[in-house]
Amino acid sequence: SSQILQKETARVLYPKILSTEVIECDCVNISCDTVYWFRSISNHSKVQFLGKCNNADRAYYGEGVETARFKLSRRSSMSFMLRIINVSEEDAGIYSCILKDRKNTEMWKPGILLRPGVIPPTLPPKTKPKPPVKSVCRCSKKNSSQDGCGSLILWPLVGLIAALALALICTLYYFSRLPKKCRHHFVK
Repeated sequence: SSQILQKETARVLYPKILSTEVIECDCVNISCDTVYWFRSISNHSKVQFLGKCNNADRAYYGEGVETARFKLSRRSSMSFMLRIINVSEEDAGIYSCILKDRKNTEMWKPGILLRPGVIPPTLPPKTKPKPPVKSVCRCSKKNSSQDGCGSLILWPLVGLIAALALALICTLYYFSRLPKKCRHHFVK
């Protein structure tokens, strides 16, 4: 006999107290002959065998299972179901199934967490994605001969060079107006 562990995302169900909850076990990639139902009781830290159901829709229940509340049945040729009637807080736990085919290949399904009477959590509000920030270029699109924002760089540089030239001229003028203490005469 071989075993297959099916990987699915875990589900959580929040049934109301005294309601009826249906948990399905679908056959995928194997032709199912029998399903075995188990539950992990969270407050007692134990696993309970609920029962098994075959293709002929015959159900066999585990020891101590309330057959009036837990109903095992075949839903279709590819699906079985566990129906829990008058759900109570004591039914909280993880319910899982194991499918078997005629060759004794077992497919283990991940459990479904049942949390009766618990209010389901609300999803966080959906945030709208921020629009992408566009690069700001204050160039006019009329003059296509310029490449990008060249004029935004050119004119500040021209102003900077003009300011440096003015500072140099003012400095030379200042030093030229100082009194001349020593006059050198160069002889030819």
